[in-house]
Amino acid sequence: MSFSLPRALAALTLLLAAAGAAAALPAPVRDALREGGVPPAHAAFFVQRVDAGKPLLAHNAERPMNPASVMKLVTAYAALDLLGPAYTWKTEALADAPPADGRLAGNLYLRGSGDPGLDLERFTQLLRQLKNRGVAEIDGDLVLDRGAFRLPPHDPAAFDNQPLRAYNAGPDALLIDHKSLRVTLVPDTAARRVEVFAENPAAGVRLDGRVAFDEAPCNSWRERLQVGVDGATLSLAGSYSGRCGEKTLHLAPWPADRQVEQLFRALWRELGGRFAGRVRDGETPAGARLLYAHESPPLAEQLRGMNKWSNNVTARQVFLTLAAERPATPDAARQAIGRWLATKGVAGSVLDNGSGLSQAERLSAAGLGRLLLDAWDSPVMPELLASLPIAGSDGTLKKRLQDGPAAGRAHLKTGYLDGVRSIAGYVLDTSGRRWVVVGFINDAQLKNGAAPLDALVRWVAER
Repeated sequence: MSFSLPRALAALTLLLAAAGAAAALPAPVRDALREGGVPPAHAAFFVQRVDAGKPLLAHNAERPMNPASVMKLVTAYAALDLLGPAYTWKTEALADAPPADGRLAGNLYLRGSGDPGLDLERFTQLLRQLKNRGVAEIDGDLVLDRGAFRLPPHDPAAFDNQPLRAYNAGPDALLIDHKSLRVTLVPDTAARRVEVFAENPAAGVRLDGRVAFDEAPCNSWRERLQVGVDGATLSLAGSYSGRCGEKTLHLAPWPADRQVEQLFRALWRELGGRFAGRVRDGETPAGARLLYAHESPPLAEQLRGMNKWSNNVTARQVFLTLAAERPATPDAARQAIGRWLATKGVAGSVLDNGSGLSQAERLSAAGLGRLLLDAWDSPVMPELLASLPIAGSDGTLKKRLQDGPAAGRAHLKTGYLDGVRSIAGYVLDTSGRRWVVVGFINDAQLKNGAAPLDALVRWVAER
């Protein structure tokens, strides 16, 4: 076996550099990394006071890493900065001709603009407004106009082979209720059975629930259920623990057209309306008459749901809305946000869909840190801060950092993928000083990535 002195010296230099970097880390963070089996080289941290000129901590801070759902901070700040907190989307109902004696002789067109918040309640309000404007019978078709977005085919199984999970639903210019079906499981401990029912009205849907009752621990309850789709039948099998109490499963089992048709037919019938046509994709003719325009809640309000609960579908919708052209395309959205990041001095990022549900997206801890420092001095800072989970209180942080100096004093976005843990946002320390904190861990063998990130936040909060 040959020995190369230059090669050995180079290896020793790298080893010493890694040891020095690890030694520069705060002791609680260094210890948590070691206990979690995470090499310091697989972590990146950035900490800087909002009124300071240089960072307190910058470990691997310029290295592009997968940020997971922390990427939503980029999407949120870009949207607030470029669109404004009061920005709204409109969903329009149009017709070939006005109704006469309660009857719409031609088609009804629903034209979307990408509203992420057109949920069951608001869609019902939209239909009720049509009834109020004299539409009781529709002789033609319901035509769904998604022309505001031009999207490539979406494979809901591509990311993690979980095509029915609601978080894997693709973006849609006419997104209604997030394309989801909410299925609730209610255990009856006395009878030792599980009741299963769908919360959304959905015409023609059959729910076949054959879930066994048990008293196993409630962890990984979703993984113990088997969900299948056969035509209009949704089946649930497996087992569910009485210890779980009542829980809701969010699913996206059908293509968008079918999901809208099921919802529309059920709601329109509930409202006493009649519909003789079919539901199909199409374009709104130039001469169509506007019957009603539903305006969404403002952007700032929708970002709260997106960031507090890390809603990937909302993030995709907001991301596409930032495209500088219509119909919006993913490439145009990436270009628009890339240009905006350049004006903020952030380089080297890789954008995909803006949600962080991606293996391709990359961002450096320092780049995100600089962006959060810029946001702190911007007019939209209050809206961005209010959108973030509060440590130990709500959202994805409700059960984290509950004890100690960070509880109630840290507004942080979290990220979670296989091999990725991340956290970023603002921390108010016990002396009343505000800090930007960013932590990324990318490690394929990750065991406990949350502990080092929580240690980082506590270290900052107790200063």
